[in-house]
Amino acid sequence: MPEALEVSMVASVAGMLEGGRISRTRPFRAPHHSASMAALTGGGLRVRPGEVSMAHLGVLFLDELPEFQRAVLDSLRQPLETGKVDVARANAHVSYPARVQLVAAMNPCRCGHLGDPALACSRAPRCAADYQGKVSGPLLDRIDLHVEVDPVSAADLALPPPAEGSAEVAARVAAARQLQAARGIRSNAELDGDRLEQYATPDEAGRKLLLQAAEAMRLSARGYTRMLRVARTIADLAGASDVGRIHVAEALSYRRQPPRA
Repeated sequence: MPEALEVSMVASVAGMLEGGRISRTRPFRAPHHSASMAALTGGGLRVRPGEVSMAHLGVLFLDELPEFQRAVLDSLRQPLETGKVDVARANAHVSYPARVQLVAAMNPCRCGHLGDPALACSRAPRCAADYQGKVSGPLLDRIDLHVEVDPVSAADLALPPPAEGSAEVAARVAAARQLQAARGIRSNAELDGDRLEQYATPDEAGRKLLLQAAEAMRLSARGYTRMLRVARTIADLAGASDVGRIHVAEALSYRRQPPRA
């Protein structure tokens, strides 16, 4: 109920609360890549909440990530870090909640065929570096999971369904969220300070691996703590009480590798 009230209050301020009823559905927002900074973070004469606040406690989906204006994307850095957005205008200074799960999608390059020599453009691989470079490093550092998805072929569509279906995955996620709620938080993304050390400190083998990776991958302090939170979540999904080396290794596998010199 408290989360439903938070979501409904933001919708009410934006004038989007249907019939004055409390919403019990987590929001999903997918703004177009032409959205302005005010549309994404909030603004206007009456300082209305933007998409990042409308997605509070839900999902903010940004498709074709590099097509957004760079300044617009960088305006998300503070909300992703603090869970709120401060909008300052000459006539008002307003803070809106913005605790979101950011999901973004992008092609490897502008033509989208980087890995296919028959279809890739003549500028490959330089075009990929230019295209991906439109997203700043500090923003990428705030995205915990980086997953490359291979194109789906017609043969893939004929494969049998996976052994673990969506219902089974949802049950594991719900069980993990219950574990996190028992720690006095909504999710492991809120672990910080003493609680991060208490619940997410890996075992000795995991700690050694994380320290080695931190040096090899040039992890920032932010990246280091984010990897601890991801490893803790992976352990929760596996039903493990402690964070082990295998959980740290999987968390690191999702981290964006530094560019080669």
